Amino acid sequence: MEHVYESVLDAVGHTPLIRLTRVTEDISTPVYLKAEFLNPGGSVKDRAARHMVAAAERDGLLRPGGVVVEGTSGNTGIGLAIAAAQRGYRAIVVVPDKTSTDKLAVLRAYGAEVIVTQGALPREDPRHVSQVARRIAEETPGGWFANQYDNPANPQAHVDTTGPEIWAQTGGRVTHYVAGIGTGGTVSGTGAHLKRVSGGRVRVIGADPEYSTYGGGDGSPYYVESIGHYLHPETAEDVWPQSYHTDVLDSIERIDDREAIAMTRALARREGLLVGGSGGAAVAAALRVARGLGPDDLVVVVAPDSGRNYLSKYFDDDWLLRNGFLDGDRTRPVLGDLAADAPEPAAVPATATVAQAQEVFDRTGAGVALVVLDRSSTSPSRAFGDVVGALWRDSLKGDSIAPLIAAALPTAGIGEPVDAALARIDSNWFAVLADGRVRAILPRPA
Repeated sequence: MEHVYESVLDAVGHTPLIRLTRVTEDISTPVYLKAEFLNPGGSVKDRAARHMVAAAERDGLLRPGGVVVEGTSGNTGIGLAIAAAQRGYRAIVVVPDKTSTDKLAVLRAYGAEVIVTQGALPREDPRHVSQVARRIAEETPGGWFANQYDNPANPQAHVDTTGPEIWAQTGGRVTHYVAGIGTGGTVSGTGAHLKRVSGGRVRVIGADPEYSTYGGGDGSPYYVESIGHYLHPETAEDVWPQSYHTDVLDSIERIDDREAIAMTRALARREGLLVGGSGGAAVAAALRVARGLGPDDLVVVVAPDSGRNYLSKYFDDDWLLRNGFLDGDRTRPVLGDLAADAPEPAAVPATATVAQAQEVFDRTGAGVALVVLDRSSTSPSRAFGDVVGALWRDSLKGDSIAPLIAAALPTAGIGEPVDAALARIDSNWFAVLADGRVRAILPRPA
């Protein structure tokens, strides 16, 4: 019987290709979206989870009564929680604190134990997501650390399933394949298969957040979940996942948060496709690629997960407004009007001495500065995720600024109406965010 399965794991994959018709109005090349959000767990990570669990069982690493443990931004954890539930295992999932509340709720619904740990840490820090997960697996009887970043079953899942599906669905006509780069498994495995069966004809393009190190960014924080590579300034060595095979990719398109989020919302409102921010980034990259092609080409782009996981973020106008991703309706003055002529915010590295901080204040004339992770960056703004506090000029004394660091300033978005923002903020100074990055530090208007 067609489409009748013996278990939920057998229903993973076989997702449709859906042609984009409205966001591609000015493009002659057909662009098809691989709807991975239609997997049982709502994401492409169901494929990797199923393969990793099957490989661990085959290799004797996961035995009856075992415990599946993983560090993840959420989607792989959901896939593993489903596999664990169906196979009779416990699941413990460690997630960074930037993970959406929607994903946390889904993980718990599947019976996973969720441990939230601090994000934005160097990978060597014992509190880092992967370090916590590895330690739990080692200390838990029957524990197995899935380790999606370095597990060869991750990309192999896409060599075995996603790639063959796309090739068959397009009748071998696919010429360009676009996917976000997270662990690298999806883009590497699928891309490797498509290159092999096409004799190298298919071009493989990665979509990467603007500040991710994969595409040459400085590694500072960004807002699109599940793709990219964050690099903490104190990380001793920038180690990339073994699941990411750089030789498979022909190029990388860097997509900033605003473009990714705008495309995510456009896909829902113009195509009827509710996808996550990484899908929006991938489609933005795919359209950029398609504009340089012709009608005989065919682009396939992966939408890794559902927008239902991000209703409290990318589809929440208030969240977008407060983080500076919306410009406001311009019916009344907005904070961007006040920030337009403001100087670049003063910033002091968290490791600075009082003498070094004094030099920053003397050079800028500022009364308050951001205390930031020490990152070499040419960006005119600072990622708010790098801000660890505030430092006031009149507080300087002693040798180290460490005991002088105050709480981070409250924030408001560049498009927020001035009166609404001031009614919400109970502070004489505040930071104004544009696309999630600090554009200015402003005093409360008299």
